[in-house]
Amino acid sequence: MTQLIPAKQLESSSARDGTAGKIQPRSFTGRYRRLRIVGGTVLFALYFGVAWMNWGERQAVLWDLSEKKFHIFSATFWPEDLVLLSAILLICAFGLFFLTALAGRVWCGFACPQSVWTWVFLWTERLAEGDRSKRIKLDGAPLSFNKVARRSYKHGLWLLVSLVTAITFVGYFTPIRGLVGDILTMEASGWAVFWILFFTAATYLNAGWLREKVCFHMCPYGRFQSSMVDPDSLVIAYDAVRGEPRGSRRKDSEPRTDRLGDCIDCQMCVQVCPTGIDIRDGLQMECIGCAACIDACDSIMDKMGYERGLVRYASERQLNGGTSTLLRPRLLGYFGILALMVGLFSWGVASRPLVTLDVERDRGMYRFTSEGQVENSYLLKLTNKSNRGQFLTIMAGGVERATVTGPDGITLAPGEKTEIPFSIAFHPADIGSGTTDIVFEVSTEDRHGELVTETSTFIGPQIN
Repeated sequence: MTQLIPAKQLESSSARDGTAGKIQPRSFTGRYRRLRIVGGTVLFALYFGVAWMNWGERQAVLWDLSEKKFHIFSATFWPEDLVLLSAILLICAFGLFFLTALAGRVWCGFACPQSVWTWVFLWTERLAEGDRSKRIKLDGAPLSFNKVARRSYKHGLWLLVSLVTAITFVGYFTPIRGLVGDILTMEASGWAVFWILFFTAATYLNAGWLREKVCFHMCPYGRFQSSMVDPDSLVIAYDAVRGEPRGSRRKDSEPRTDRLGDCIDCQMCVQVCPTGIDIRDGLQMECIGCAACIDACDSIMDKMGYERGLVRYASERQLNGGTSTLLRPRLLGYFGILALMVGLFSWGVASRPLVTLDVERDRGMYRFTSEGQVENSYLLKLTNKSNRGQFLTIMAGGVERATVTGPDGITLAPGEKTEIPFSIAFHPADIGSGTTDIVFEVSTEDRHGELVTETSTFIGPQIN
């Protein structure tokens, strides 16, 4: 049976650092912080930049709900492609499972939007109110002009970031250039204003006020992460063998001569943690894997002249003196499922028809023409789902002795839908049993030519 690294529920950070329930992370530097800044910058650039990119004559990424089209660069998805869109979510889910089995909650610490936006809000908070000690002092200070001014500056920055975030988010569902123009001219629709205000408030509350509480109480990921890691998964861990017993000492002292471990009990790992936990207590549900404690501990080890890595990314097996391996059933299983789903999704996107045909027969049974023929009427619904114009050839099979009224072909613009009336008339003697299958065929004539068919029924009087 696979041994799981246990998750622990401990006392709140306020009991340890006296911040009255509010976590005030300390600023720090280090390699993982630099990596997080680079990653966050890339994610911000993608989020805010892709919304303004064009692909041909349209927005590159646009979930156009009014037209029921979902544009993702060169691909356009329609409501009938919902299975493919759902597959994207499943791929993301198994990608997250794979990352968790490999390196714990690395997604949460470096790429989760909640974490990225919280780091940005913390940066603006430091800009307005100063570092941790100044913020704690300001929290306990009586109301004054300085306190009101600093708080107003902070909340103004928070609201500005939230507003830009909300406008960009809504801009993925309605063309952002037109949306911004309508906002500047105060001509935006009521629904657009509502959703902008809604997502502004959501961003402001989640990243500014709730912060770690979203991870604790609203996100289920932390609660089931322990079921996805194993003794070989890399998690942020404290090397208790090397660090214990803890204790303060002089900078140039040799800890082993004083019967102490390398941990000087400086609390820096707790003070920099955005969720306020003590990593020395082991893997906990609240840990988001941001590696802030690693950077803080490494800086202290450098100052003390000790080897880095007292807090580091390590597996349970490595902490116990063993060697981790990537070739393990859980990780290979997640990777295999992920690769299979990516392959199936790619095949589904490549093989999906870019021209669709739906045939509706007139609800009336049949009617007689002036020439004495039996006539049925049909409505051909055609959709060009590609991003280029298409000339479509229309044919009906099984009508060699019938009179057909309808076009032989039609040109559809990219993304265009149309309905074509069609009628077929048979002499009563040619109907046979009273029903005949009619096969409608629509084909394209370019180098990407494809053929779609739809079978309908011709109904006539029963001849004995």
